[in-house]
Amino acid sequence: MNPYFDLTGQVALVTGGNSGIGLGMAHGLAKAGSDVCIWGTNAENNEKAAASLAEHGTKVRALRCDVGDEQAVAESFAETLEEFGRVDSCFANAGVGGRGAKFQDLELDELRRVFRVNVEGAFLTMRAAAAHMIERGEGGVLVGTSSLAAEQGQPRGHPYAASKGALLSMMRGLAVELARYKIRAHTLQPGWTHSTMTDVALNDPHFTARVMPRMPVRRWGEPSDFETIAVYLASPGTTFHTGDTFLVDGGYSLF
Repeated sequence: MNPYFDLTGQVALVTGGNSGIGLGMAHGLAKAGSDVCIWGTNAENNEKAAASLAEHGTKVRALRCDVGDEQAVAESFAETLEEFGRVDSCFANAGVGGRGAKFQDLELDELRRVFRVNVEGAFLTMRAAAAHMIERGEGGVLVGTSSLAAEQGQPRGHPYAASKGALLSMMRGLAVELARYKIRAHTLQPGWTHSTMTDVALNDPHFTARVMPRMPVRRWGEPSDFETIAVYLASPGTTFHTGDTFLVDGGYSLF
């Protein structure tokens, strides 16, 4: 294996890592030699994901954690450190979608529901990881999963789009503030990718007929498409690269 992409000895934390893009990234990290801890709220999905990740031969643990709960994040991060001893890369990937309400009918509680996980959850997770990395003194990387919705107009998706825009800004600030501690910070912007959040739309023939013509690669994204970008971001060979936004959308945003 290329030494720049050999993650042996590293530990990666992936929230929302029991399915979709999070699980795809976790597979890539484990294949490259990293031990992996995934957090998710569904115990059954956690168990299945952990079993599949363990096939790569590295140490794997799945914890049930609601990232929007400050105490749960603190306890889960402490348990992660107790199990693995360190965290080198933290992928704040857990997220929830909106419910498609018209803006004039949108309830404040719906905005708060989405922000609780997508913004507050990412903040709580990365705050814990950053504090640990600063104390350890060996650096690391923080990665937030945003969305194309952060930059494109999305009717009836205002809470989700706003939450993903907030995450973009948060990660840019972290890249500047934490660089002195050898901590890098990046954002992923996935395009239309199969997951529990998107499968209803992506399996709808009417949606496919409207949207697929705008996909230059002529297919939807798969969780496996995010394996290699996760390895790159966690790589010890990318320490001069920080503050970037990685667009992984099959060319959708260009056309």
